[in-house]
Amino acid sequence: MITDNTVNLEIDGRAFQARAGMTILDVARREGIAIPTLCHHEALEPSGACRLCVVEITHPDWGGWAGLVTACLYPVEEGLQVTTASKDVTTARRTVLDLLLARCPTSAVIQKLAAEYGIKATSFRKNEIETTCILCGLCVRVCAAKGCNAISAAGRGTEKAIAIPFKQPPPDCIGCASCAQICPTNTIRCVDEGDIRKIWGHRFKMVKCEVCGRPIMPEKQLEFEAARAGL
Repeated sequence: MITDNTVNLEIDGRAFQARAGMTILDVARREGIAIPTLCHHEALEPSGACRLCVVEITHPDWGGWAGLVTACLYPVEEGLQVTTASKDVTTARRTVLDLLLARCPTSAVIQKLAAEYGIKATSFRKNEIETTCILCGLCVRVCAAKGCNAISAAGRGTEKAIAIPFKQPPPDCIGCASCAQICPTNTIRCVDEGDIRKIWGHRFKMVKCEVCGRPIMPEKQLEFEAARAGL
């Protein structure tokens, strides 16, 4: 149905309608058009940190100008023409993946993505510190959205990392494991052993389901959620 909020655009030569306020990535995913992402999650505000979702845009009124934008951040507009796999788009994504492969050469996720773009080995110097963290920031953002702010990014340049205060178990962590579940490279370690959850140096006692007896969440998380709900 066409309304005042309806926007007409093209993606890879195909015409689509979208609601004003949607991003290019929103429309692409709705229509099953593949655009790779590493730092995006539907439950969080987009950040454009990984730069992997770049697409090329142009418009009949732009006099032939075209440029690259991040699909997760760029809002749709009337008459917009989007190309998801142009030469410039592919080159940009290859550069991003080449850099990520240098940072995280042992990450299976990055290796697979890089291989899809024809990259078998990085052309940059490999990171001397072994890590699979790509600094996408999803873990920090979901922790903040949860209201905990237990972890953060620290350092600059090649020394930047996701860290906990003073390298000690963060006091504000409730053991919800949202950070581990949202991590695209499975870097954050969370281990459930019986009624104990181990994460970020903590050992959280788990609450068990009164019906089946299985552990369902840490006691600290239950207390946090109850307090936030005013119970």
